[in-house]
Amino acid sequence: MEAMARWFWTVIFVLFAPLIALANQPEVFRIYLDADRTGHLESALSIEHGVKVAFSQHGDKIAGIPVEFIITDHRGNVLRSKKNMQRFLEDSQGLVYVAGLHSPPLIKYREYINKSKILTLVPWAAGTPITRYPSAEDNYVFRLSVDDSKVGNVLVSYALKQNCQQPHLLLENTGWGKSNHKAMMAALPEPLKNKVKTSWFNWGIKDIDARMLIREAQSSGGDCALLVANSREGKLIVESVSETGIELPIYSHWGITGGQFAQNVPFEVREKAKLRFIQSCFNFYSSESNDFNRAVFEKAKTMFPAYFEDANIKAPAGFIHGYDIASVLITATNKLNLTNDIQSSRKAVKVALESMNERVQGLLKAYQNPFTPFSEDNFDAHEALGSEDYCMAMYDEKDAVKLLPKAI
Repeated sequence: MEAMARWFWTVIFVLFAPLIALANQPEVFRIYLDADRTGHLESALSIEHGVKVAFSQHGDKIAGIPVEFIITDHRGNVLRSKKNMQRFLEDSQGLVYVAGLHSPPLIKYREYINKSKILTLVPWAAGTPITRYPSAEDNYVFRLSVDDSKVGNVLVSYALKQNCQQPHLLLENTGWGKSNHKAMMAALPEPLKNKVKTSWFNWGIKDIDARMLIREAQSSGGDCALLVANSREGKLIVESVSETGIELPIYSHWGITGGQFAQNVPFEVREKAKLRFIQSCFNFYSSESNDFNRAVFEKAKTMFPAYFEDANIKAPAGFIHGYDIASVLITATNKLNLTNDIQSSRKAVKVALESMNERVQGLLKAYQNPFTPFSEDNFDAHEALGSEDYCMAMYDEKDAVKLLPKAI
């Protein structure tokens, strides 16, 4: 009789286990895309398009569950960004939070993000502290983008190779600017550390402020400037080089590429400032074409025809990184059985990202083990890119981002 009972319940379990599992699965997961869609719409759209194209190529599903995209606009305001994070946390089907161009929200609320276990992907913001939360178990932020701890060295090295004898630092007065200041000062040769001066500026500067910054750079002995700015302030500073007639080449972080910079600053003005800026080493416009990236571009063109009329897309880094980090995410979660318990599902995705060993073909490169568990001894654990993935670039006569050959 006992054997019959065991057999009966075994059959019942076998028959109904799949139904129980299905009942424990959500109907949908939501991917939040939170960025500045008011002041830097181009970068926000570029990231959005990259993420959506990657998901579209995988049936708009994650771990077999359909996805919906929730678009939020923090307008460059850190408090509004936190409200969007809270909205994500209150969503029982919110699985992944994708950040935008700005580092300040991610730096200011780093502890809140990680203690709340907000699974965060970063395809643009470059501030050094963003991925370096000291608790390995609670570090929930993953970046596939450039990283300020490395950008400073790249910009300093490039400036010196261009025969700049004494760079002057022009930095926005935010957490992003401060993380760059630390990295740039550390990268300077010892004899220059006490000579190099820094000018800080806030968001919303006027023309006259920008001209004062350029004159201050010249009077301090600077013969080139290392710039950390977004597109609006960057525009005024680059224009001021031309307006003042001061010889001051500008080597910039990539924040200027997140808006309408090239359309608002003529080629001649950009070249008077000898403007060069950092990018990751792929874009559709100036990189070698192959079957893979052509197929991605054609898919993007089908989905967003108004934005992909030709290879000169706006804010290209956002699309490239958005596509690649979404592709890594999808591959890492392929074998997971995610459930209605959203906190458990977020943790499962975190662990999967830190332990995946499948090769993922991206636009920038192929990724193998891009992330590992964080520790103080594993500083780059949540960084998918390294300095070898960074290039310098310029805006050419067509206002397109043209990557420059790497110096040998």
